[in-house]
Amino acid sequence: MSYDSILKNLGQVIYIAGTQWGDEGKGKLVDILAEECDIIARATGGANAGHTICTNVGGKKKKIIFHLIPSGALHADKICIIGNGMVVHVPTLLEEMEMLREDGIALENRLLLSDRAHLLFDYHQEIDAIQEQGRGGNKVGTTKRGIGPAYADKISRRGIRLADLKNFNLFAEKLRANMEWVAKMYHCNLDIEQEIVRYKDIAEILSPYIVNTTEFIDLAYRQGKRILIEGAQGAHLDIDLGTYPYVTSSNTSSGGACIGLGLAPNRLETVIGIAKAYTTRVGSGPFPTELPPIEGDLLREAGKEYGATTGRPRRCGWFDVTVVRNAIVTSGISTLNLTKLDVFSGFETIKIGTRYLLENKPISFIPATVEELRKVDVEYLEMPGWKQDISTKEKFKDLPKLCQNYVLKLEELLGTPIQFIGVGADREQMIVR
Repeated sequence: MSYDSILKNLGQVIYIAGTQWGDEGKGKLVDILAEECDIIARATGGANAGHTICTNVGGKKKKIIFHLIPSGALHADKICIIGNGMVVHVPTLLEEMEMLREDGIALENRLLLSDRAHLLFDYHQEIDAIQEQGRGGNKVGTTKRGIGPAYADKISRRGIRLADLKNFNLFAEKLRANMEWVAKMYHCNLDIEQEIVRYKDIAEILSPYIVNTTEFIDLAYRQGKRILIEGAQGAHLDIDLGTYPYVTSSNTSSGGACIGLGLAPNRLETVIGIAKAYTTRVGSGPFPTELPPIEGDLLREAGKEYGATTGRPRRCGWFDVTVVRNAIVTSGISTLNLTKLDVFSGFETIKIGTRYLLENKPISFIPATVEELRKVDVEYLEMPGWKQDISTKEKFKDLPKLCQNYVLKLEELLGTPIQFIGVGADREQMIVR
């Protein structure tokens, strides 16, 4: 199927945004739309993202998980950008590049790394684990990939950027100073000189990929190139707008995408929100529509809800209208992709969390404090489920009537059209309305 006519209506610059707590299935729509785009970019986060693509490689079906490189890399003629807003763990990046190379996917001359992106080192991961352990019963539930400590260094102006690799003597001074400080603060035994030698080789490997991506994107935009921005995590993991402190360390909204690429906000034409047909969350933090263990376990197994990055089991619950509607507002979402609708096939009944009550008063936005969020009551609408397998359906009209009713009710409650509907994991299993 060609999506060119659809993309013409979506505009030149498109952002794919998660509307829940991440793991919504963003990679699949990115992969589909990437066919008709020229540039696929990531703007925020790091290797804590896990975007899974089920595709054919060498005539065989294969599941590929991306952590740093945009999942549009599977398309051999596309430029892929790692933007200035990201934190890059180079060993993970090199592993990912090698994985793609083994599958016959070359990245030379089409993977661009922002010279302003910050480096995430192994010691950031050590700090992450130490800090999480020190929180005791108040753990945030991080992936322990070092994301928070790397962003903390960036904000405290201690960060080291990819551009620094091009002046290696200065890079070595900065790295030595940082590692000495970490060893003293966290009582770590770090082999500083070995790390410097390691990055000497890395600098030579990565140097051809490091460019001013802001300048590149500006030129591409003025040339009329189509740009697809691949969001990471979800709206309610945003450092400012999410369920703080149980959040990531970057801005996951459309505003964060613009800053993370040096892209002027008025150039962003369309934001597509990705929402599962239900809700999941990994790690700690309040989750108003979470199901009790037995029911949650059944939904987890039906949806194979385990983290692509960590393998951790995801907490599962009913669709939460307040959560998705808040994301629609803060990111300017104009259309939605509902994913994993097929998981509900066989369910007798399905519930939708339609609104929150706090102290018996309806509220339209998620409270700022987790203490208040834990106190909300959720009003539910119960709908009958459907028995039929929908994984082979190609048109909305061919879905069971009860399935159609569920989608239409979500549209009504959210006030936003659902244009794309995922009915399976494969690239082809996407209904477009």
